[in-house]
Amino acid sequence: QVQPVESGGGLVQAGGSLRLACAASGSIFSVNVMAWYRQAPGKQRELVASITRRGLTDYADSVKGRFTISRDNLKNAVYLQMNSLKPEDTAVYYCNSVPIGYFTWGQGTQVTVSS
Repeated sequence: QVQPVESGGGLVQAGGSLRLACAASGSIFSVNVMAWYRQAPGKQRELVASITRRGLTDYADSVKGRFTISRDNLKNAVYLQMNSLKPEDTAVYYCNSVPIGYFTWGQGTQVTVSS
């Protein structure tokens, strides 16, 4: 199985922005639905945003209006633009398929939002 590589995380103040990227060589184009997930300390991993191969998107209520998911099938990449970040967005962010299982879990990228 292919392991995605997530990047773009960091430390940002509340109200700031980050853009995450996910790359999986030669594989993302083959997957109909790609998604970003996140896992905060002591909590279960949750689905944040998803996007179909044709570009249809869906978001968790907690991030609607603040996050935007996109994908570039030619570059085998998925992105997550995160604006108006809140401390509760602090988590490790991962990309994977929907349903989960096309990829093994990558290392993720840490997003920390300070108040």
